[in-house]
Amino acid sequence: MTRILLVEDDAAIRRALRRSLEDQGDAVAVAPDGMTGLRLVLSEQPDVVLLDLGLPDVDGLRMLGMLRGVSDVPVIVVTAQDDDRTVVKALDAGADDYVVKPFGTEQVQARIRAVLRRASRPTGGEGPVVVAGLSIDPRSRSASLDGERLELSRKEFDLLFLLASRSGEVVTKRELLAEVWQQPYGGAERTVDVHLSWLRRKLGETAAQPRYLHSVRGVGVRLADPGDE
Repeated sequence: MTRILLVEDDAAIRRALRRSLEDQGDAVAVAPDGMTGLRLVLSEQPDVVLLDLGLPDVDGLRMLGMLRGVSDVPVIVVTAQDDDRTVVKALDAGADDYVVKPFGTEQVQARIRAVLRRASRPTGGEGPVVVAGLSIDPRSRSASLDGERLELSRKEFDLLFLLASRSGEVVTKRELLAEVWQQPYGGAERTVDVHLSWLRRKLGETAAQPRYLHSVRGVGVRLADPGDE
């Protein structure tokens, strides 16, 4: 049974989605506003949160940032806007996925299954992967750069570990979507781009001045020892 928290101010959507999810055997808690949702995250410890961006008491993106300050629970953003700017802002604030209104309940259920698979997916590996000053340990899910610990989200860690495990190879965005996001038939490549930009920032580099992460135009990305470049 999956414990789901639905943070949605539209009563009709709350009722319909809750009924649909409970019919599938899930346990659903609901919150009509952001602050109630934040309290329920702490008290109910849900497996996944469905977060509407259009909340009456607090901006949805700000709410997402507050959530990320207290929990690593997977969050699927629900938005009426499907423009790139809104989607990228949501991902940049820490969302694991997004769904655009209007949506079918089967689509939401599929998204929930996907983020939970990603959250529970073992990274694998026997020991740390080391590339120059970069060290990634899959057992403790920790990473450091030049001896300084990197604060990474779950997907940032999985992305960095995959690239480091294939150091020197060009990994396509389709491969990254399949391995990290479990979307074998492709998906939103901008999701990969956003997460790569976060990693570059945390590694102290930029796309224009890379150290470890090198984009190969039209192909993918390669993680390499800076000393080899």
